[in-house]
Amino acid sequence: MFTATLSPRNSAQTSAIPDDLFAAIESLKQELNAVLLAHYYQEPDIQDIADYIGDSLELARKAANTNADVIVFAGVHFMAETAKILNPNKLVLLPDLDAGCSLADSCPPDAFGEFKAAHPNHIVISYINCSAAIKAMSDIICTSSNAVKLVRQIPENQPIIFAPDRNLGRYVMEQTGRDMVLWQGSCMVHETFSEKKIVQLKIQHPEAEIIAHPECEPTVLRHANYIGSTSALLNYAQNSASQVFIVATEPGIIHQMQKQAGDKQFIPAPPLNSCACNECPHMRLNTLEKLYLAMKNRAPEITLPEETRKAALRPMQRMLEMSA
Repeated sequence: MFTATLSPRNSAQTSAIPDDLFAAIESLKQELNAVLLAHYYQEPDIQDIADYIGDSLELARKAANTNADVIVFAGVHFMAETAKILNPNKLVLLPDLDAGCSLADSCPPDAFGEFKAAHPNHIVISYINCSAAIKAMSDIICTSSNAVKLVRQIPENQPIIFAPDRNLGRYVMEQTGRDMVLWQGSCMVHETFSEKKIVQLKIQHPEAEIIAHPECEPTVLRHANYIGSTSALLNYAQNSASQVFIVATEPGIIHQMQKQAGDKQFIPAPPLNSCACNECPHMRLNTLEKLYLAMKNRAPEITLPEETRKAALRPMQRMLEMSA
């Protein structure tokens, strides 16, 4: 399970926040020989100061290959756990311990263990958006970038359990023609998009292309001109001849879209309610101030039982090998 360690010294220590957080964080990166990894769903300031920005697959690769002594992960806990799985001897910091994941939480290890036992002879392919405990029960880890590619490499006579996201699993089944047993988990952000409001937006902007993450509900995906991982959506928006896009994923990615294709218009797909429900509340818990304090105090630190880490490492390594 996810754990974190705060030393008594650091937990009791209060640090003044410097006026120039960008400069202070850069200084700490040099002092610690630290690398700052940030997901596309982080707030723009964090994206701008990160050493590497990416989706889950890109960040896993960076974590696997870094020469830094300290990894600061501006994301959510399963991402920081992944970095620790790949780097047992490095200090891995997460700015806010409450930055969890609704999708990871929807797959409790005990319940999944029973589910797996009920389907003997199945291999388990788990989306990287899961806890270290679920990774440890898996045969292969995948991301939204490589799930289709990995499933196509599995012999057709080999039954598969796909966990934890049912929408991504359903999409992979459609793309590959494979029948898989799906764990019924989902992401709270990607389930909030309103099909009705997206259609209304399309009527208002008939020239717009709808681009969507495969974690979205099928009712949203059926309207999409393009479906892909976070990084794939970014690349598509850059290279498409279209000038207007309705973006059905967490709107943090729009910051990078605007930086890389500033002459185009990006409209976040609206949620069901008049709220900011399409923003991941867990991702948005990280702030520049918390990032600074985590580096200053060397805490909160991500730790994992070695047995769990080793078991989770095997399917991670298999993913990296199969997606090379």
